[in-house]
Amino acid sequence: MVELDAREWLLTNGLGSISSGTVGDARTRTYHGWLIAALDPPAGRTLLLSHLEATLEVGRQVWELGTNFWGDGAIAPLGYQLLRSFETDPCPRWSWGAQNWELTRRLLFPYGLEDASSTHWENRLLMEYCYQGTDPAILRLRPLIGDRNFHHQQSADGMEFSQSVRQQQLYLQAVRYGEPQTPWQLRWSAGDYQADGFWYWNYYLPQENQRGLGDREDLYSPGCLQVILQPGETVTLEAKVGWEDPPAVSLGNGDFQQAVLAEERRLKAVYGEEQWTAGDGLRHQLLRAGDRFIVHRASISGPTVIAGYPWFNDWGRDTLISLPGLTLTTKRFEIARGLLETFGRYCQNGLIPNTFPDRGDRPAYNSIDAALWWIEVLGLYLQATEDWQFLEQHYPIVRKIYKAFRGGTLYNICTDASDGLLMWDAPGVAITWMDAVIDGQPITPRRGKPVEINALWYSALCWATQWAQQLGHNDQAEIYTKQANVVKGSLSKFWNSQQGYFYDAIAPNDEPDGKIRPNAVLALSLQHCGFSEERARRVLQVARDRLLTPYGLRSLDPADPEYVGGYAGDRFDRDRAYHQGTVWSWLIGPFISSWQRFYGEPVPFDWQPLIKHFQQQACLQSISEIFDGDAPHAPRGAIAQAWSVAELIRYYR
Repeated sequence: MVELDAREWLLTNGLGSISSGTVGDARTRTYHGWLIAALDPPAGRTLLLSHLEATLEVGRQVWELGTNFWGDGAIAPLGYQLLRSFETDPCPRWSWGAQNWELTRRLLFPYGLEDASSTHWENRLLMEYCYQGTDPAILRLRPLIGDRNFHHQQSADGMEFSQSVRQQQLYLQAVRYGEPQTPWQLRWSAGDYQADGFWYWNYYLPQENQRGLGDREDLYSPGCLQVILQPGETVTLEAKVGWEDPPAVSLGNGDFQQAVLAEERRLKAVYGEEQWTAGDGLRHQLLRAGDRFIVHRASISGPTVIAGYPWFNDWGRDTLISLPGLTLTTKRFEIARGLLETFGRYCQNGLIPNTFPDRGDRPAYNSIDAALWWIEVLGLYLQATEDWQFLEQHYPIVRKIYKAFRGGTLYNICTDASDGLLMWDAPGVAITWMDAVIDGQPITPRRGKPVEINALWYSALCWATQWAQQLGHNDQAEIYTKQANVVKGSLSKFWNSQQGYFYDAIAPNDEPDGKIRPNAVLALSLQHCGFSEERARRVLQVARDRLLTPYGLRSLDPADPEYVGGYAGDRFDRDRAYHQGTVWSWLIGPFISSWQRFYGEPVPFDWQPLIKHFQQQACLQSISEIFDGDAPHAPRGAIAQAWSVAELIRYYR
């Protein structure tokens, strides 16, 4: 029996909108849908079009091509058994068939911005069906629609849908408890539409069930489009947010291919023709994958980075860690500049936002390291571009961060006068990247002086020294130099001679945490490293033996009694495992850069399992957020993570 292919595909449009599903065409997540539109980019993501349920009539035989999971345990129809092939490039393409016919479907999410400086955007999805066979066929397409936040399931309770049918065009709008919702439209190049609205109840979402979340959904169908297709004929459809009456131009069957070519031209312009066309197919796929995370934020009219699909928004720390791979390695320097400018603009109390504001909302500054990453990445940007005017404009932000961290800021962040190390002390929060909290209690409490935070602090002081000298602020450079020397001397406090590794953190009561975590490797990977070569090599040997896997570094040594080897269960179980052994792919970048610095080649890492994952597993042509700590290291978490992809772009050769 043919098995249903549950691997996932993902399309984005530069606005935070997504189109996603499975290769087998069944919806298994709340986040699966063909048009999930960011109505206030990249926020306000709203499912409007779930999918088109398709049947094909050839002769007198009807073939149902859809596949759905239902609440009673049934899977119906069984269209996946007719699926012959699936391709990803240059856009998702399915092919169903039997002995005397073949039907292909392609989906494309055109880029939503007119240009990088534009304030006009649009969310639209193109769908194309092409028929081949010995006899004419009748294709019936039934839209399944909704209007809900992309985190939630839809219930028929309190929901109504209005529709207005025009020539080859359908206007749709939901009404929820009397309140009109998002207007959008569906149009087509050929066919006859018949309105016959009714509900489909009790769709089942197995991935949400496994995550311990709501797993049932109701979807509405407003009607059915019937298209008579001769062999070789095509029908094209467009779903678009907003109403346009009459449309500027009619929808033609060549529009889909024109949109494919336009997207290729855009990517070639973004990366430069030489970079876009050179190299192997993998490089091409990596560049396309990286581009998916760079989006427009309407609230600041500038670029930002989605931390991960399908459920994350843009996060300061994730954006900055991703920036070198997504923009510097790929020579997208204008985007890098825009990202640094955006987050620098929101610097407050010496902190950079960790979660970015939606329109009218206040940013969340719950991060000690985002500001330090901003300085680190600013340095890498300046190395790559020599954009000294940008340095001169933004050096005051460096000063602001330094003064806040020296004098004290939120979360009792300050420098210890006795050793110059950076510390923080705020119960009930987690402000390093190991940030899981349950009921006000951090799972990995790291109050005090975390090792990677102080490595970032040392590197920031070295950068500040260099920039102050360059800008002629010699008195400030002298202060930074003295401070950096004090911090470098105090970094020896992190050395655990018994384990040959760095302590992960030193608590406010000066008690060191001897857990073997990857933060020690992260501390060695920064531009300015304050640790000795001998100790760095010993740390890397331990990390290689205890933490390294084919997909990244474990977040905790498996020998530790608190180690959790699998990431599964409900939200509480998953949060308990998040940083207690779970593998994080992005950490392979710091490991490789540190190994190259202190050992040189060869790096003891085989790229092939991770490349296979990127090309053939989980979400095709992306990297999962995390993996189980125990073999076989099943992919978990978000299906596409920005810093995972960014580090692969940055370090894979």
